[in-house]
Amino acid sequence: MLEKLKEMISEADADYLDIRYEIKKTTTASMAGSELKNAGSNSTDGFVVRALKNGGFSSVTVTRKEDVPEAVKLAVQGASAMAGGGKNVSLADVESVQDYEEPDLKGDPARVPLEEKIVLLKKYNDLMLEQPEIVNTNMAYNEVDREKFFVSSQGTAIRERVCTVSISGEVIAGRGELTQNVRGSVGGANGMAILMGRDNLFLKRAQIARELLDAAPVKGGTYDVVINPSLTGVFIHEAFGHFSEADIIEDNPPLRAKMAMGKKIGSDVVTIIADTLIPNQVGYYKYDDEGVPVKTIPLMMNGVLKGRLHSRRTAAEFDEPITGHCVAQDHGFEPIVRMGTIYLEKGEMSRKELLKQMGDGLYLCDGKGGQTSGENFTFGAQYGYIVKDGEIQEMVRDINIMGNLFTTMKNIEAMDNDMKLSERGGCGKGQMNIKSGYGGPSVLIRSMVVGGV
Repeated sequence: MLEKLKEMISEADADYLDIRYEIKKTTTASMAGSELKNAGSNSTDGFVVRALKNGGFSSVTVTRKEDVPEAVKLAVQGASAMAGGGKNVSLADVESVQDYEEPDLKGDPARVPLEEKIVLLKKYNDLMLEQPEIVNTNMAYNEVDREKFFVSSQGTAIRERVCTVSISGEVIAGRGELTQNVRGSVGGANGMAILMGRDNLFLKRAQIARELLDAAPVKGGTYDVVINPSLTGVFIHEAFGHFSEADIIEDNPPLRAKMAMGKKIGSDVVTIIADTLIPNQVGYYKYDDEGVPVKTIPLMMNGVLKGRLHSRRTAAEFDEPITGHCVAQDHGFEPIVRMGTIYLEKGEMSRKELLKQMGDGLYLCDGKGGQTSGENFTFGAQYGYIVKDGEIQEMVRDINIMGNLFTTMKNIEAMDNDMKLSERGGCGKGQMNIKSGYGGPSVLIRSMVVGGV
């Protein structure tokens, strides 16, 4: 296929041209309570052609091989039409690469029958349904297997397969008119083995849902808080991570100034890393969808901005190093700047010591949706606990945290030594990116606004 792609773009009259061909297979199964709602697999394929000519840049997507010559022609024409009509586009220089990357899967999902995947999903689903006061579940098995072929006019030719699997959803507890739900997920990019033997995790989620029936709503106010690794990951990804994507701040001069390299925006203890090369993690990949080898990027060191995530275009625009973070949802999309795995580095103390340092406050656990508006954020926590003199007390529910990114970053005081990364990714910045992982340790933040009753 790589040789065929080379032929398809060999005669094009452009300053630069690339073509990406993908075969994408998705397998899903879902349950609502004890009922299997759907199950099946779907395979699609297609081509994305991008052209640069005279400073104009254009892309075209097609699904049929016979339409590729016309797509190449239209991409070049589109680039020519764009030339002089907007920003003059240039692409950062990269070395050409020839590689074939096959993931090291422990249990290749492609070799596991759908029936066995349904049996595993049903096992975890029924395990939770059997627990006292659990009234319903909504659970799903999801698998995405992408085989990508990329060729550029600058000599790069890459074939890479990326495959992710997960079992995730919610468990719902009920007592009278009161219901409480908790979400849980297992998964990764290293095959079916990550899904096996996870009974305890799902039993724990059912237990938390039951305990929430006895919890009181949190009282709104300003608290010192410790957030657990799951909530840390959501905060770092949503509130900070997107501002590290160069295309987000590119045309926003005030925000671009705030996110200038060398700016100190966090406390001395805050170090944030983008590392998509961590083996087996949901965010793992070796090459982005521009054929650029991904690099590990320190985004913030001791509170000071040190790096940014780029495509070839934005790296040239910002005159900063290329990073390999230009990713597409699939063959229906051109790639855009996206996070892979991003995390806050851990500290040295235990969680018990972290809570003791906080004294009185709240211990908040697991993200539950949220939104950002510029530099301000609001996130839900699935559950939490009142903390008195460093000791965990009664559980609370109906929790929202809110604040300003730059203020909150400076209010981070410490973190524990237990870093965890999410097992299921997902980010909807214009197009879905399932290769977006996040995490960190538990973190002590002073003066957090908490919404409640």
